[in-house]
Amino acid sequence: MHTIPIVFAFDNNLSLPACVCLSSLLTNAHEDTFYDIFILHSSNIVLKKEGLNQISQYYKNCRIQYRQVDSTFDSAFEIRGITTPAYYRLLIPELIPEYDRIIYSDVDVIFRSDLSAIYANTDLTDYYVAGVNSLSHLVPDYKHYYIEKLHLDPEKIIYSGNLIINSKKIKEDNLIPLFKEQAKNDYKFQDMDILNIVCRGKIQYLSPEFCLSTFIVQASIYNNESILKLWNQSDIDKALKQGIVHYNGQKPWKGYCINFDLWWEYYRKSPFFNEKFYFDFFYHRLNIFDQLSLWRRIKILVRYFVYGKRII
Repeated sequence: MHTIPIVFAFDNNLSLPACVCLSSLLTNAHEDTFYDIFILHSSNIVLKKEGLNQISQYYKNCRIQYRQVDSTFDSAFEIRGITTPAYYRLLIPELIPEYDRIIYSDVDVIFRSDLSAIYANTDLTDYYVAGVNSLSHLVPDYKHYYIEKLHLDPEKIIYSGNLIINSKKIKEDNLIPLFKEQAKNDYKFQDMDILNIVCRGKIQYLSPEFCLSTFIVQASIYNNESILKLWNQSDIDKALKQGIVHYNGQKPWKGYCINFDLWWEYYRKSPFFNEKFYFDFFYHRLNIFDQLSLWRRIKILVRYFVYGKRII
């Protein structure tokens, strides 16, 4: 049996997405994979656990534990609707001392494969964290921000939404106080910027399969030559086919976005499926579609049939 520790952090506003995320993780687990799941939440809230309790009843290859987080980040900078639980991943080595290495994931995610291979085979000997390149250098505003404001190489910035964390080395090198100190600053990308600042030079880079963001999908279509400088085509194709889908823009339970159908597919298969919620979402969107002009409908259909299959 392969035990994989994995951490999530969220508040009650993300209870349903969290449950669907966990359901996708466990649905795709191998028979010999056991997920030791840790959920971080503020000590100031009573976390809704009804759906989460169903997880451990419905799936037998897991254990769910809860860890409360103190007020360390209660006054930390918030932007774009991203709240303080985003900072909790910075405390994982302290909050979960049981493991020397551990996976962290946001909950606006759908897992499509087992994590045992990437967890076991990622070399973290000389690294604090492992993650996926964010392609920040392909966005002029982001490139300028990292060069001029943070003095970082924009070609080396990783996402913070899916990480493999070397807790042992972070504790040995006493990085937690540095994380806390950096959290006093109003960084545009909050915890992501803090991790890239503190861990620079000690970051292991993973294939896009570990964090298939909306932007990576778009880049694979419109800027493929640029991302082929980072990854080979087989890595990109594998990510598109079975990678961890990270909805780091529009959320599929709120509106249409790239790969939104995957989220709803896993929602339908999950023990949390509610026909009314499902019907209301799509019925409302069909009404919006019906109100569009003919030319606008044609453009949407062209985009779907030209690019849709490649994205999916």
